[in-house]
Amino acid sequence: MNINTLSKQGRDRIHTGLAGVDSTRLKAMRNKALSECFSRMSDFNYRFETVARIHDKVFINDAASRNANAAWYTLESLEGDLIWITNGRIDGDADKLVPAVSHKVKMILATNGNAEFLRQTFGCVVPTIVECHSLREAVGKAFYNEISNVKVVFAPAAASDRPTEVEADEFRSAVNEL
Repeated sequence: MNINTLSKQGRDRIHTGLAGVDSTRLKAMRNKALSECFSRMSDFNYRFETVARIHDKVFINDAASRNANAAWYTLESLEGDLIWITNGRIDGDADKLVPAVSHKVKMILATNGNAEFLRQTFGCVVPTIVECHSLREAVGKAFYNEISNVKVVFAPAAASDRPTEVEADEFRSAVNEL
């Protein structure tokens, strides 16, 4: 099988599929304790979750991306043009993100201020970096801008004082209210 014959959903989908094959094989193993351990693992509904397709925009919830490495994986895994909603800070080495951002991200929306830091880090490769006062405002700006055929991805890239599930629910809610 050639990777090009697979559905183009991103590398994360291929990895998830391969993990599914492995987990199926593990469940067939005779070691009952190992099988039970893997069967209790739950899936994150806020990791590469497609929330909605509205007109020419796809909204992807990746609230679990809480540091630079996770955000890098998210940006690298998605294909096509992106609008990146981040919380304005980056936990880890932000410079690692520049290659992924430079060839995919068309706009960055910062929800917790700190847009100036993002302008200093990514201003030379992203034409538009906008400071937003809330996640809801960022979702609205992403939807109503003129960039077409784009994926709007929420990947905070930094830990927050709010739980991941709360931010994931807030993003879902904001998208569903469009």
